[in-house]
Amino acid sequence: MKWKEEYKELAKFERDIQRCMKCGFCTNFCPVYRETLEESRVARGRNVFLKELVDGKMEITENLFERFNTCLLCKRCVVYCPAKVPTDTLVVAARADMVRKKGLPLEKKLAFRGLIQHREIFGKVLKAASIFQYLLPKKREGEVRHLPEFISALGKGRHIPSISKKFAREIVQEVNPPYPGVGKRGTVGLFMGCGMDYIFPRVVVKMVDVLNKLGFEVLVPKDQGCCGAPVFLSGDFETGRTLADRNVKAFAAVDLIVTGCATCGSAMKEYPKFLADTPSREESYRKFSSKVRDFSEFLVRDLEISKDQLETNPSVRGKKVTWHDPCHLVRHQMISQEPRSIIKDLDVEFIEMPNADNCCGMGGSFSLYYYDISKRIAEKKAEGIKATEADVVATACPGCMIQLYDITNHLNMPQKIMHIAELLD
Repeated sequence: MKWKEEYKELAKFERDIQRCMKCGFCTNFCPVYRETLEESRVARGRNVFLKELVDGKMEITENLFERFNTCLLCKRCVVYCPAKVPTDTLVVAARADMVRKKGLPLEKKLAFRGLIQHREIFGKVLKAASIFQYLLPKKREGEVRHLPEFISALGKGRHIPSISKKFAREIVQEVNPPYPGVGKRGTVGLFMGCGMDYIFPRVVVKMVDVLNKLGFEVLVPKDQGCCGAPVFLSGDFETGRTLADRNVKAFAAVDLIVTGCATCGSAMKEYPKFLADTPSREESYRKFSSKVRDFSEFLVRDLEISKDQLETNPSVRGKKVTWHDPCHLVRHQMISQEPRSIIKDLDVEFIEMPNADNCCGMGGSFSLYYYDISKRIAEKKAEGIKATEADVVATACPGCMIQLYDITNHLNMPQKIMHIAELLD
């Protein structure tokens, strides 16, 4: 069929395109639809567009591309869909076909192929930005800075954590042996991702420290790059494969790869589904993705860690802690009880947040292009946080951390945003 030649990525999921029953259940759960009430921005509407595309009744236009870009890929529609239509997968496939036919917007082309693809250049640009940011007014504890109107094209007046003076790759060694006197249990690789490398290097340091205490040698290859999520989930599969190949090569020597970023973990586990364009790539990607573990997943599922092996960070001991489920952890990787199990075993008071698995509205570049919608979604998340009266909001995704920093500062909320690894000592 001609459409399969035009839409090669969508053709892989031909049966799924036809499964939507138009029941509208997705409208009850889609965070974007709940803010916009636009049918074209919910799973049912997008699935109608897909059917018209493959039937030759519609052409790709800038407006259509924009409708597919307003999906957060939070996967709530998939979870509650009676027919279990994998709309998130269809959206990514559609984006890839659209990019192949129409190309990337200029700003994404520069970001993906000029910066993210070249780690050294990306690092130098961020170094320059880290110097500039200290001219901006400080916020809470000097840790969050407000982007004023003159650079609002990027930040839209948001509060974001500062770019670190030193990146994680400059702080941690490539080879980190277990603590002296601790028997070696094995060797694992640690995947940093961009958010932890450039903004939250303290999380990388903490994860290495915890794993060393548990008896693991931790390898942190300096050749690793971006996981590729912002790139291939935007439809640039070509650059995504370049990034995936780099990471496969960087971690070839380890049997397990631990990451503290839910988005990175999810993306790397999905290399075979989206990026395997040759038999050799499919084999290498499947082998690679089978080695990837989220930090909490590794501790609870692989190590079956016990309460007496966990030490509480003195800074949170006795405090009220709540948990925010990153979409790429709870729905994409089906990891939910593991982080809660860790928190409950610590010397803190765990308080379950209402609608803890609701999306925070980050969605990577979604929050840059559609910040007004993103902020309204985050405000609903803030209501859940307020209800807990917690001292600390723990999560496992740097993107979520950035979004939660932003909304809690905008609303003058006292909660501290921490990665789950930071709760440990």
